Amino acid sequence: MDTRESKTPEEELEHFKEVSQPEDFEHPEPDEDQPEAHQSPQRLTWVLPVLIVIVAVVVIGLLVIGLSD
Repeated sequence: MDTRESKTPEEELEHFKEVSQPEDFEHPEPDEDQPEAHQSPQRLTWVLPVLIVIVAVVVIGLLVIGLSD
């Protein structure tokens, strides 16, 4: 691991060239070929609708209690 704080001008230029290159879509990263990379997360898809329903019930309950006083 390189622990130096500053780079030589040649190293900075090489780093800039690597970073500024566009992504190569014809040769994807190795982990993009894995099936997990293409699957959507199935575990948490129900959390947002349930959370919206809970918040709606609480807000409506607070409005009803507030209006009845």
